[in-house]
Amino acid sequence: MSSLFLAAEIVSEDTTNLVQLISVSAIALLLIALYLLCVIKKEFDTKSVVHAAICIATSFALSFIKVTPVVYGGSITLASFVPILIYAYAYGFKKGLLAGLIFGILQFIQSPYILVPITFVLDYLLAFASIGLMGFASKFSKSTMKNVILGVLLVYFVRFIMHFVSGVVYFNYDAVWANLPTPNSIVYSLLYQTVYVIPDMIITLVAFILLVNTKNFNMILKMLSKQKNA
Repeated sequence: MSSLFLAAEIVSEDTTNLVQLISVSAIALLLIALYLLCVIKKEFDTKSVVHAAICIATSFALSFIKVTPVVYGGSITLASFVPILIYAYAYGFKKGLLAGLIFGILQFIQSPYILVPITFVLDYLLAFASIGLMGFASKFSKSTMKNVILGVLLVYFVRFIMHFVSGVVYFNYDAVWANLPTPNSIVYSLLYQTVYVIPDMIITLVAFILLVNTKNFNMILKMLSKQKNA
């Protein structure tokens, strides 16, 4: 292992310890913000909070089932985005955005891997905040199938861009594998993100297609709609 890579590991470890404290504080702030929204602005009712908790917990549990873990951060999971994307689709952008941010912070606590603070913002906040974009999907067309496919593609496109930029920053520190064909950080990051983000997206798409084809997706939406209006 090169001295440059060892240096990067040390930087990552020191920064991770700091950001772990930041992430705990961020969770506290998010809970306070959620409470204020519920009590003051009434944007979140009890049902939407309960559904958010269930979907986040389910997605978090699924994220532990890794089809093929990637060595230096990132992983291909068993459709872990599906429950939280359903929540965003049903409840809209704002609630989906907040749920995504909470899920991103939980992902960091589960398996923290960063090099510098900006990679934390890109990989765990902005990348997972993209989940909120699924909240616009129901307005794309009259076709549920088309909506969920376009919504998933949009979410993963933004997620890919965030991870890609983070990867460029990471590989610019020369923290790379041996024997890669080029010293170009853009190429490294593009290859790396493609290895796990694209397969993860395909698994998510397949899960949504199956849900829509079997009518389970619409059944879930109707259930959430009834409980929202109850």
